[in-house]
Amino acid sequence: MKIEKDTAVTLSYKVTDAAHKTLDAGAKPMVYLHGGYGNTFAKVEQALLGKEKGFQTVVALQPVDAFGERNEKLVQTIPRSEFPPGVKVGGTLSGRDDSGRELPFYVVKVKGDKVLLDGNHPLAGKALRFIAKVIDVRAATAVEIEHRHVHGEHGHHH
Repeated sequence: MKIEKDTAVTLSYKVTDAAHKTLDAGAKPMVYLHGGYGNTFAKVEQALLGKEKGFQTVVALQPVDAFGERNEKLVQTIPRSEFPPGVKVGGTLSGRDDSGRELPFYVVKVKGDKVLLDGNHPLAGKALRFIAKVIDVRAATAVEIEHRHVHGEHGHHH
């Protein structure tokens, strides 16, 4: 079966930076609903359209194709007193950007009475290489299409 809109695609993958350093070894297969549902990068979907099980590719992703450019307005220093006890580097907190949109903020640094938060994705501003092999392709179920994601093994569970 060829990859087309409304197919469930299973990939083995690895993500590296432009210097080939592994950023995500893809320990588990990735399963996504193909067809513009936002379940993977658009450029990856374009590279896989019409392909079949066994196809392998390397997709070069510029920041705009992946996690976007860094936005320094999303970096904030907040008094430690505004956080619950035990705030630690590497933690994630929910917050809002200037437009009121909810997004995760990553605790980057805790120093004295200050906490440095970053609302950028950790890979924002980076050129990436997405290395993939198609393990399986199947028709998506009506429920998967309605929910806009794959269900079951390696997919979304309700």
